Amino acid sequence: MQNAFLGQNVGLTAHDMSDMGRLAQLSVNPQGTSREEIFLAVASLYRIQGTGLNERERALMHDILRRLTRDVEMAIRIALAERLAEDTTAPHDLILLLADDSIEVARPLLLRSPLLSDEDILKLIAAGSVAHSEAVAARPNISEPVTEELVKSQAESVLVALVRNVTAKISSHAFETLVEKSRQIEGLQEPLTRRGDLPPVLANRMCEWVADALKSYIVKHYPIAPERLNAAVDEAQNQLKSEPQPPRNPPAESAQKLIDKLASSGQLKAGFLLRVLHQGQSDLFDLALAKLVGLPLPELRAKFYDGGPRAVALACRGVGIDRCVFNTVYNLSRQARDLRVTLTPIDLADVDRVFKTVSKAGALTELASLQFA
Repeated sequence: MQNAFLGQNVGLTAHDMSDMGRLAQLSVNPQGTSREEIFLAVASLYRIQGTGLNERERALMHDILRRLTRDVEMAIRIALAERLAEDTTAPHDLILLLADDSIEVARPLLLRSPLLSDEDILKLIAAGSVAHSEAVAARPNISEPVTEELVKSQAESVLVALVRNVTAKISSHAFETLVEKSRQIEGLQEPLTRRGDLPPVLANRMCEWVADALKSYIVKHYPIAPERLNAAVDEAQNQLKSEPQPPRNPPAESAQKLIDKLASSGQLKAGFLLRVLHQGQSDLFDLALAKLVGLPLPELRAKFYDGGPRAVALACRGVGIDRCVFNTVYNLSRQARDLRVTLTPIDLADVDRVFKTVSKAGALTELASLQFA
């Protein structure tokens, strides 16, 4: 019976709004009506008639809901929050009331409600728990002012959720803060290096402490002389920090061996492509992409660099690179070869169609079938 109130006006009409005091009295002295029923009746009336309420009525209804919240079962509040999470017509202050509730109630609103402004979210971060901030960090398309506030958190779970949110807009300054925190928070290192928008200079800076973590792991799991390990890691760091080398044709034999080794061990993934592309390692990028899409290197290069945005989109789709990272892949791969990087609205529309309508397997098949005169 209680859930029925979530979708109805429970018999309250505009006529009932003339006596808001009666609702207030019921909230204090239910007189045979459960507080859950009163809460849902007021919330439903508020949601449906909100625009018709005057300031006094809105304030009174908000006060009733706030007063009843602690006495109403969490399951009821969660159900209401879920119902309102994507409702663009819900009263703003009702959304704020629920978003400021316990995290179980607030989560669907923090993740999905389009009615929460940046100002609202910043206040909720300041007043809420770590769990509230973690939910905000996973919210799609959060803006730079919000991410700037989130990176101040000392909670690893918040920072990792933010970095794993590929739609979050993170400024260079915020990235710098995250990279510095990754010195001490190892859990940040891997997701940071996988972000396609991580500035290359910061990726190179991370080599200093990521290398130390790598050394510790190797020493613990593999028998190798320390001097040989140090020399190998130092050489790798120097290569990453040096000026990017132009593509070689054919690539160095050592580059091909590295790609083959990563592929055979199951470590050749989309994140590797983004990392080496950011680091200017064009040959490694081309070799890795050719291996992942199953094409010979010369054929992959012809299709990827001469086939325009659609070919790049097909390759990205085929290896599991998200649409939100496409522009980064397209721009960096073109810049490495001094090619045009401008994308027209028609290009972008075609790219969107690839990611929306073409499966991964279909993308690889179409890429392999592309022909050029």
